[in-house]
Amino acid sequence: MLRYILKRILLMIPVLLGIVVIVFTLMYVGGGDPTISILGENVTPEAQAEIREELGLDDLYLVRLGNYLLDLLHGDLGDSYRSKRPVMDEILARYPTTLKLTFGSIALGIVVGVIVGIISAVRQYSLLDKIGTFISLFGVSAPSFWIAMMLVLVFSVKLNLLPATGSHTLACWVLPVVTLGLQCGAFIMRMTRSSMLEVIRQDYIRTAKAKGQSEFKIVISHAFRNALVPIITTIGIQICGFLAGSVLVESVFALPGLGKYVVDSVNYKDYPAVQGVVLFIAINCVIINLLTDIIYCFVDPRIKAQYGRKKGVKFSQKEAAQHG
Repeated sequence: MLRYILKRILLMIPVLLGIVVIVFTLMYVGGGDPTISILGENVTPEAQAEIREELGLDDLYLVRLGNYLLDLLHGDLGDSYRSKRPVMDEILARYPTTLKLTFGSIALGIVVGVIVGIISAVRQYSLLDKIGTFISLFGVSAPSFWIAMMLVLVFSVKLNLLPATGSHTLACWVLPVVTLGLQCGAFIMRMTRSSMLEVIRQDYIRTAKAKGQSEFKIVISHAFRNALVPIITTIGIQICGFLAGSVLVESVFALPGLGKYVVDSVNYKDYPAVQGVVLFIAINCVIINLLTDIIYCFVDPRIKAQYGRKKGVKFSQKEAAQHG
């Protein structure tokens, strides 16, 4: 198990290196000239040449990439062209906002998606199943910015119950969390339903019913536990997606998060900020994927046994019967 974790950590290095090179190359090729954004439209050629030399924009591609990689080894993401502050300070100032939005939405999505998904699977083709399927299809299909604007129109403009912007009070988080939570819950509900339907048709479920076990115990202890792996995968994907792609919701509700910051930085041609945010989000996503794989081993001992057998650890017949 420890060797597996160390191997995954080592594999993170080439992944992150590849991300850095790709993002840096894209900004180098198609980023445009940031001196106009820095100095304004009426900049003189002399001032433009001076700022380009100061920022090293006239250096060769490999020289600039090498300097950037060396700075990364020292934990330096560079200084923002716009604010003149270290990019890491700018990221850390906005990171809590994105985390609150992400994990608030994920928590809501898990509660709603798992409960509705289990009910839909156990009561397949019932009225509850049809309602849950319709809501999940709506949540998956509707764009997040449209849901956000409809919620603002109803609850902020028409009913005046919740604030439309800001992040200083708990009420400000209700609408953005519901917006992303609806989409997250829709994906989790669909995966929970399909995974549960596959599991409850297995022979060991019929055996548990024949032994007279209660339906609640069969569903939770046997079926749901064995259906968790694809559900955990979906949750991990949703977390990564919200960390990297919550820009529309942050823009609609004026939340000062990483998504809005990176879009503003792209418009300003703030190379260090864009590269720093992308790298920071990539590190988060790689760590989340690593944690997801580790959780697999604790949720399903059959996965852990694949690594334990290399050291002579075998799966007992009792454990195999319990986990299908």
